[in-house]
Amino acid sequence: MFKLLLRAFVITLGLIGPAMAQERILISSGWGKVTAELVDNNATRSLVQILPLTIEMRDHLRQEKTGNLPSPLPAIERQLDFSTGTLGLWSSNHFVIYYRDGRVPQPGIILLGRVTDDVSIFHRPGPVTVHVERVKRHFPAGETARGLASS
Repeated sequence: MFKLLLRAFVITLGLIGPAMAQERILISSGWGKVTAELVDNNATRSLVQILPLTIEMRDHLRQEKTGNLPSPLPAIERQLDFSTGTLGLWSSNHFVIYYRDGRVPQPGIILLGRVTDDVSIFHRPGPVTVHVERVKRHFPAGETARGLASS
């Protein structure tokens, strides 16, 4: 039985190929810096292509900071619920950092990723300017990205 499961796993791994490395971004402002891990979808792949960028953000409903991207990202499946640290899109170019849990009305948000640091730095009134950039991947000496796109 174990050999059968192992064979199925190897075949499945061969069909889907190697796992894609987790793309990370750094969001910095005068209030501090946080890193975030992006999910793998068409919207995040497009976002990475326009980085680095600066976004003027404002507080909305005391739960999020919102700001416009310079260009729209692809529309994909949406969700209604979000949690503290969620990065999303309200419209195709409306970038959102949620610093509280909640739920949005239809049509929902496009999930971009999740802040992995303390997102409470954004839980304060007023506007903020953020700079968003890719986190460079570093490999130990002698190792390569093994087919991953270079950063």
